[in-house]
Amino acid sequence: MVDIKTYERVKADMKFLKLLSNNFCNIAKASTEIINLEAILNLPKGTEHFLTDIHGEYEAFNHVLRNASGVIKIKINEIFGQTITPKEKNELCTLIYYPEKKLDIVRREVEDINCWYKKTLFQLIEVCRIVSSKYTRSKVRKSLPKDFSYIIQEMLHESESSLNKYDYVNGILDSIISTRRAEDFISALSNVIQRLIIDRLHIVGDIYDRGPGAHIIMDTLEKYHSFDVQWGNHDILWMGAGSGSEACIANVIRISMRYCNLETLEDGYGINMLPLATFAMEFYGDDECKQFYPKIDNDNLCKEKTLKLIAKMHKAISIIQFKIEYEIIERRKEFDMDNRKLLDKIDFERGVVAIDGEDYVLNDKNFPTMNVEKPWELSIEEVELLEKLKFSFVNSEKLHRHIRRLYTNGSIYLVRNSNLLYHASIPLNSDASFKDVEILGEKYHGKKLLDKIDNLAHDAYFCDEKDDNKKYAVDFMWYLWCGKDSPLFDKSKMATFERYFIDEKRTHKEIKGHYYSLRSNEEVCCKIMDEFGITRSCRSHIINGHVPVRANLGEQPVRANGKMLVIDGGFSKAYQSETGIAGYTLTSNSYGLQLTQHEPFESTQKAIEEGCDIISTRRVLEFNDKRIRVRDTDKGLELIEQKEELEKLLIAYRMGLIKEKTI
Repeated sequence: MVDIKTYERVKADMKFLKLLSNNFCNIAKASTEIINLEAILNLPKGTEHFLTDIHGEYEAFNHVLRNASGVIKIKINEIFGQTITPKEKNELCTLIYYPEKKLDIVRREVEDINCWYKKTLFQLIEVCRIVSSKYTRSKVRKSLPKDFSYIIQEMLHESESSLNKYDYVNGILDSIISTRRAEDFISALSNVIQRLIIDRLHIVGDIYDRGPGAHIIMDTLEKYHSFDVQWGNHDILWMGAGSGSEACIANVIRISMRYCNLETLEDGYGINMLPLATFAMEFYGDDECKQFYPKIDNDNLCKEKTLKLIAKMHKAISIIQFKIEYEIIERRKEFDMDNRKLLDKIDFERGVVAIDGEDYVLNDKNFPTMNVEKPWELSIEEVELLEKLKFSFVNSEKLHRHIRRLYTNGSIYLVRNSNLLYHASIPLNSDASFKDVEILGEKYHGKKLLDKIDNLAHDAYFCDEKDDNKKYAVDFMWYLWCGKDSPLFDKSKMATFERYFIDEKRTHKEIKGHYYSLRSNEEVCCKIMDEFGITRSCRSHIINGHVPVRANLGEQPVRANGKMLVIDGGFSKAYQSETGIAGYTLTSNSYGLQLTQHEPFESTQKAIEEGCDIISTRRVLEFNDKRIRVRDTDKGLELIEQKEELEKLLIAYRMGLIKEKTI
């Protein structure tokens, strides 16, 4: 019997239930799906992997992605224990990380290759069997390569230890080897293990800038099975450049010159730098541009002549950037950035600039493209150059494919499984109240501010060129990069001009917003989570990056009694001298939450040839006595809702409100 309230709920949902009946046309199909959903709800939660501030360091990113921050090595230790040597474990790990390249080495070094194939296949099947055990057969099946799907399924669900199946399993392996498909099968199994070891990847901002391989990282993510991005200030800068913002374009190029990184611009996205090089040689050919000499690391083998040219290009685009930014500040008074209008404060005769009422001597007084009367105006040559650069950005097919991927898989923040993910900050007042930020005449704070920013970011890229909303949104993308109330920046100023042209270090100081001093307070973190609708519990956290944690100075990534996790530890080589390490990553599985601290990654070549994994230190932040199930996650809530709707459909069928259909 059905009670009256249930009957009324079913009647109220009849329109939806009739649509649902198209997919589940009778009691048998609806019942089967309910059983399937209940089974999934009782599976262990999939592993989530958190990274941030990658900054173009493709090799380190790729390795951490392949080894799942050490999770694969832990699994191999658990599975094989003392039955194989530490060296054999390392060899097996390397094979899983880089199967094709490792097989090239094995083929040259191993004498009895068929014996090695068979032993390795047994080991890989066992690893694959364990990592796939937390998923439904259907999900595992969808993860398998078509060529080997049937065989892998047979191997995963049959044990060679069973007397009845011993010959069966061995026969399959012998056939794989005899038909010369062993290496293909090993590669397929290794890739399946990598695919299943991580259920969801979260990148908490800043894929771009500094390092040389942001475009390669984006290529990798395009093929990755499940990921999301919480935009960082450097990502927004590239998204703004793709939206046509000349200020963002100038900043993107300037940073690329600053770190001697032309790979992403030229090789990755086909941005033509020849017009800038020609312009720089014409106007800055005799200028040493000492303040603009690029920052290089030991891996960068640029010739001195190239470095000198990049320095000239660096200065040329910087001057253009300052002029464009002056114009934005002038037309967008609501940005309240008049303190960044410095070009009209230059006294060219005395060689000084006035900042906050005090004169500072310029360390570089050569401004060949500036009109002394109106230094903020672009010269005719600069306008022509800017048009060419903008054309390259707007018409780069690969750049726009990657930007669209950032929009499709990204957002300004994410709430997932009791965790709040955002790149940098939530603007706060000194008393820890949420700071009001005015946008288009209205004030926003907290969650509403981030939602508004998310909308504007979409308007900047997707609105029609003639739409006034687009024009404002494109300017706002630049504000998000360097505006004092931007949650992606949240500092008093971006002192780019001062760092280039003034020697006094005190002018370089960028005062952080109140958020950065208050985020170590547990109650403040809980207040922020309340704002985003997160129920307070031992499993609720804020996860962000943006400001590198200086581990060498004793700074800690875990703050506010575990509520705040700051996982920017220097993935970028440019920061490693400051942090003393090479980044943090988080993994969250059905047993709890683990933080991994990484040492600098040597190279992919050493990882393959010598089995040199990233040296990592793991720290268990939380351990659950009871394993977290899918029903305890956000995905579980969705499945429970689906199950409830199907249960209503069953009632509708059984009461004759909807007629069953036969196939």
